[in-house]
Amino acid sequence: MTWRTPVVILIFGIVIMMVSFGTRASFGLFLQPISDDFGWGREVFAFSVAIQNLFWGLSQPIAGAIADKYGSGRVIAVCIALLALGLYLMSQVTTPGELTLTAGILVGVGLSGTSFGVILAVISRSVPEHRRSLFLGIGSAGGAAGQLFMVPLGQSFLSSYGWMTTMALLAAMVLATLPLAFALTGKRSAAQAATASLRAVEQTLGEAIHEARNHRSFIYLTTGFFVCGFQLAFITIHLPAFIVDNGVAASMAATALAVIGFSNIIGSYCAGVLGGRMTKKNILSAIYVLRSVIIAVFILSPISEVSILIFAGFMGFLWLSTVPLTSGLVADMFGVRYMATLFGIVFLSHQLGGFLGAWLGGYLYDLTGSYDVVWWLSVVLGLISAAFHLPIDERPVTRPALARS
Repeated sequence: MTWRTPVVILIFGIVIMMVSFGTRASFGLFLQPISDDFGWGREVFAFSVAIQNLFWGLSQPIAGAIADKYGSGRVIAVCIALLALGLYLMSQVTTPGELTLTAGILVGVGLSGTSFGVILAVISRSVPEHRRSLFLGIGSAGGAAGQLFMVPLGQSFLSSYGWMTTMALLAAMVLATLPLAFALTGKRSAAQAATASLRAVEQTLGEAIHEARNHRSFIYLTTGFFVCGFQLAFITIHLPAFIVDNGVAASMAATALAVIGFSNIIGSYCAGVLGGRMTKKNILSAIYVLRSVIIAVFILSPISEVSILIFAGFMGFLWLSTVPLTSGLVADMFGVRYMATLFGIVFLSHQLGGFLGAWLGGYLYDLTGSYDVVWWLSVVLGLISAAFHLPIDERPVTRPALARS
C-alpha cells in the first residue's frame, strides 16, 4: 500500500513504543505503594518484574522469528492486547502469585512485540542501508520519549486515583495503539533485496541462527548487552525507592525518571547519528565505561535533589543509546532479513541481566537494608562489558553462494 511509507512506519512504530515502553518505565513508581498495600517486602514486586524481564527476553526471539517469517503486524497486535490485559489484571491482584502472572508473565510477553526488538526491525527493513542508522536512532529516541511522558502521567494518576485505577488507565492507553500495528508489516525495499542477493544466497531462519551463534562477535555483543539489562532494570525499579530511602520527596522519583527519559531522547538520537559515522563497537565500549563512572560518582556523593537530577541527566543520555548501536551491529553483520530474530536473541541476554538486576536489588535490600552491593556490581559489570565490545568485528559476514534445488 502506497501510504505505508518509511515515515509512516517510523511514526506509528514510535507511538506504540512510546506508550508500551513508557508504561514499563513507570513500574518503579508502583514498588512502594503495592508493597505497602499488601504488607509485602520489596522482593515480591522486584521478583515479579524480574520474571517480566525473563519472559520478555525469552519470548523476544520467538516474537521476532514469527514476525520475520509471517509478518510483523499480527505479532505486534497480539502483543499489544496481551500487554493491555496484563496491566488491567495487575489492578485486580491480591497475592504474590497473581502479581507474578500479570506483571511478570503477561506484561513480559506483551512487551516482546511492542518494544524495540520487533518494531526496530520493521523500521530497519523500510529504509535503504545508508539511512538505517539514522532511522534506528530516531526510532529509539522516539520510543524513549515514552518515559518522558508516561512516567509523570503515571505519577499524576497514582497521586489522584491510586495504583489500581492507574493500572487500568494505562491498560486502556496501551489498547488504544492497537490499530497502528497493521501498518507495521515491514517489507525489504528493492535496494535491500538486491544488496542481499549480491552478498549471498537467501538463508533459512535456522541457517541464520546457526551462523550467528558461531560468530565470535555476536557472542561478544550478546554478552555485553547482558550488562545493559542489569543496570537499566535495577535503576528503573529501585531508583524511586532509593531516593525515598535517602530522605528525598517521592515526587523527585518521578522527576528523575522523566529527566532520564528526556536525556534518553537526545542520547538515543545522537547514538544513531554517530553510529552511521563512527565505529559502533567503540561507541558502545565508551558508553559502558561512562555509565560505570557516573554510577560510582553518584553513590559516592551526598544524595540530594541536585545530585539525583545530575545523575538522571547523564545516565539518561546513555540509557538507550546502546539500542540503535547494538541493533545496528546486528544488521551490519548479518543483514536485515532475520534481524528481529537475531536481535531478539541478543535482547534475551539483556533481559536475563534485567532479571538479575531487578530481583537482586530487592533481595539484597531485604537482606541488608541497602542497595550498595548492587550499585557497585553495576559499576564493575559496566567495565567488563566495555572490554567485551572492543574485539567485535563489524564487517558483514561473508556467505558462500550456495545453490538450492
